[in-house]
Amino acid sequence: MPPPVASSCRSGSGYLAQTVLRLVLPKGSLERATLELFEAADLPVNRSSSVAYRATIDDPRISDVWVLRPQEIPRYVAEGTFDLGITGRDWVEETGSDVVSLGELHYSKATARPVRIVLAVPADSPWQSAADLPPGVRVATEYPGLTRRFFEQLGIEADVELSYGATEAKAPDFVDVVVDLTETGSALRAAGLRILDTMLTSFTELIANPASHADPAKAHAMSQVQTLLEGVLEARGRVLLKLNVSEADLDAVVAVLPSMKAPTVSKLFGDQGGYAVETVVAKDTINVLIPALKDAGATDLIELPLAKIVH
Repeated sequence: MPPPVASSCRSGSGYLAQTVLRLVLPKGSLERATLELFEAADLPVNRSSSVAYRATIDDPRISDVWVLRPQEIPRYVAEGTFDLGITGRDWVEETGSDVVSLGELHYSKATARPVRIVLAVPADSPWQSAADLPPGVRVATEYPGLTRRFFEQLGIEADVELSYGATEAKAPDFVDVVVDLTETGSALRAAGLRILDTMLTSFTELIANPASHADPAKAHAMSQVQTLLEGVLEARGRVLLKLNVSEADLDAVVAVLPSMKAPTVSKLFGDQGGYAVETVVAKDTINVLIPALKDAGATDLIELPLAKIVH
């Protein structure tokens, strides 16, 4: 894959990098959530089919898009095949790839919580911590590199074998211990396992090739793409709340309102005693907040969804 030729243009909005980035996105469990994130960021990913590996994004900053397994992405980005990619911290650590982390993207396949690589044993096993495991313990995992380093640090000789999936089903019949990725722990519990230790907490990350990130044009384009993605994630779970209030009730209403910095308050046109107030609030508080605001004297309350928040 030859590197793209960087070019640029100037538009009414100022400098805009053009066709400078080759981007790789994760296939598999993170695929749907990632494509939804890019769609919400006004960077929709276009593919000929849901199983196609090549894609496009109609944006002058991005020249090529591929959708590949997240296990492969850190290595391809480190080697310079791609300038920019999205994968999990777990695969960056497992592969030991030399990449630049541009920051965590707080989303995963089911929740916004991080995933964990955990060491788990059958629920009825006698071991209460990782340090209790005996020499020669048999371990199945999709993360052999991380797992071997973990046991080396404990000073325990372990027989680590690569698992190609359904890792939680392999204890106790084939191995003593499994090292697996979990978001909620439900699959491990369903398999009759309990967690002994957490080896790594992993968020989804935006990563860059070091040489590409050192290029000013590419770094600028990366920053702009990152701004759009983080703006969407920042807006998730928040709404814009607008309301009217009389001057007499203004202090009481503002005292109830949470805000990012401070509520915006402006006088109503032609109304000497009225004010318009707006603020951004957490969606999960709105069921308590709206009745409290009405009790404090607010009227004409409007709740609006947010697409992006950019600081």
